[in-house]
Amino acid sequence: MGIQVSNVCIDTNDLKRATEFWQAATGFSVSSADDSTVYFDASEKGTAAISLQLVPEQREGKNRLHLDFSTADLDGEVARLKELGATEVQAYDGWVVLKDLDGNEFCICAA
Repeated sequence: MGIQVSNVCIDTNDLKRATEFWQAATGFSVSSADDSTVYFDASEKGTAAISLQLVPEQREGKNRLHLDFSTADLDGEVARLKELGATEVQAYDGWVVLKDLDGNEFCICAA
């Protein structure tokens, strides 16, 4: 029996704000939600889904896991995500590390 990634859950302290950011960032629609969790529908994109989970504690230290996104327009996507509120952490040749509104790091890589 094998396993596959079906969902990646991102912790947040502000579910509404995180939902708006990640929906705009990914283009995924919300498939279901309640007071503590939001699930995005990624079926149209053929990728693992993303969900958000409301947690009481603040993020501390470095992420032990992060998302990598790829794009044909690295500069354009980085600029767009920064307009949505992401902050740039570091840029390398062909990829950029960003933080979402809760400080969770993710990467945008040139396709």
